[in-house]
Amino acid sequence: MRSIGLMGGTFDPIHIAHLIMAEEVRAALNLSEMVFIPAAEPPHKAGRHKAAPHHRLAMVELAIASNPHFSISLVELDRPGPSYLVDTLRLLRKEWGTDVELSFVIGWDSLEDFPDWYQPAEILAQLKRLVVVRRPGYEENPAYDQQLEARLPGLQQKVCQIPFPQLDISSTDIRRRIAEHRPIKYQVPEAVEEYILTHNLYQTVTESQ
Repeated sequence: MRSIGLMGGTFDPIHIAHLIMAEEVRAALNLSEMVFIPAAEPPHKAGRHKAAPHHRLAMVELAIASNPHFSISLVELDRPGPSYLVDTLRLLRKEWGTDVELSFVIGWDSLEDFPDWYQPAEILAQLKRLVVVRRPGYEENPAYDQQLEARLPGLQQKVCQIPFPQLDISSTDIRRRIAEHRPIKYQVPEAVEEYILTHNLYQTVTESQ
C-alpha cells in the first residue's frame, strides 16, 4: 500500500522550514512521497494572499525540484471556492483510489484549532495519521490531550507526533523583510529568492503582513 504525506498551505512564499519539515516527516514515517498542496483560498486566510496563485505554485515547483520524493498536487488550485481539507481529501481519494494511506501534516499550534475545522471527523476518517510537528523539548500533557479528545473523539488515535528542529522562519517575516529591503538569503531556496526578485514580489508592507 502506498503511503503518502500531504502538506498544505499558501506557501506565500515557501521557505526552508517547510522543506525541512516535509523531509523530516517523510523520513520518520518512511513515506513513499510527500505531496505539497498549494491552497487557492484557505478559509482562515481569505483575502490575505500577497502573491497570485501561479506565482506561489511556481515557487513551490522551484523549491522541491531537487527532491525526488517531493511532488505537487493542483487539487486545490484547480477548483473554485474555499480550500476545505475534507473536500481535498475526497478528491485525492477519488484520484488515487482507496489503496493508499494518507498522512496530513500540521503544525503544533494548529492542533488546538483542528476540532473547529470544517467536518473534522470526516477528515480523520480519510487519514491514516494526522502528523503533528512539535517543538523540541515539548512535554506531552495528558490533560491537554484529554481535552482535545473530548472535543473531537478519535483525534488522539490518529495523531502522530514528530519532533522537528525549530527555525524562526515564517512566510510573514520573509514578506516583511523583502518589503524592508532586508536579506532573505538562506531562508528560502536560491531559486525561490531569484524568482521573487525577478517578479518583484512582496515589495510593499501592509498592516496584515
